[in-house]
Amino acid sequence: MAMHADLKLVEQDEGGVDLAFRAEVLQGLSERQKAIPARWFYDMTGSELFEEITRLPEYYPSRVETRLLETHGGEIAELVGPGVVVVEFGSGSSVKTPLLLRELTCTAYVPLDISGEFLRQSSRQLAAKFPELAILPIEANFMQPVRLPGSVPDVARLGFFPGSTIGNMVPQTAIDLLRSMRDTLGDRSQILIGIDRHKDVDRLVAAYDDAQGVTARFNLNLLDRINRELEGTIPCERFRHAARWNPEWSRIEMHLEALDDLSFTVCGRAVRMRRGETIHTENSHKYTPDQARLLLQASGWTPIETWSDPADDFMLVLADATLHRSAP
Repeated sequence: MAMHADLKLVEQDEGGVDLAFRAEVLQGLSERQKAIPARWFYDMTGSELFEEITRLPEYYPSRVETRLLETHGGEIAELVGPGVVVVEFGSGSSVKTPLLLRELTCTAYVPLDISGEFLRQSSRQLAAKFPELAILPIEANFMQPVRLPGSVPDVARLGFFPGSTIGNMVPQTAIDLLRSMRDTLGDRSQILIGIDRHKDVDRLVAAYDDAQGVTARFNLNLLDRINRELEGTIPCERFRHAARWNPEWSRIEMHLEALDDLSFTVCGRAVRMRRGETIHTENSHKYTPDQARLLLQASGWTPIETWSDPADDFMLVLADATLHRSAP
């Protein structure tokens, strides 16, 4: 029988509002280039919309990464070895997780996600598929260091970070996050990470601005969440979704663009926007294999194997925690 715990590491006020959500939204809307971190997309509705995005014909990353896990799962298991605890950062629906768990001999599976309701739902579904596996879900913001509870076995750990989520961060933030993950997982750890590769710009833009408009709904849902949870009066219908390629940063950017001059409030605080002004909601950086290796090496990880598809659209990288040294 699966051991199924539920630990919440998210700070909330008396009304159940995430304190970090409120602080970061108010801070972001006060800046010259308004911006809200992409992690706040993922309330229950946002998480469901993202799962719909992963099934769109334009959205290649999920399909390619799934094939890589199916094709190379045995090799990954051989390099990882038996008896590990798998810690998944930003687990979402855990759709790809069974592909990995079926190949590994795991002691426990620890999914971390900021969307508590979605986390608990996906954990129950996974427990039905793996009834003998200890599943220990933790509701937490993995962008900050997470101290794993004592219920997590003290054995070698494999961090699992699929979906090219690392591309959502600027390189400095990505390095900070990967270092934090190394601290969470410990010295006897490895990480398996999915990273999107450079490719034709038209394909990239289409992947973030699909013909069915699902990504637009996903982006605009953030405004609905602000209105619902932060007493916002944002006129959501006066914004449009915009996806742009930024060649200087080698990334796709998602924005919410004001269609008119607007005034609204969030938590009673007045916000004004000019027509054409945007709220920057997401980045998706694209990497070459050399850039990906350098990113990991700068973060305390030593890459040991990389797998890519025949079209070089996407890569999976397995890395060991770099041993601390007192000298170069």
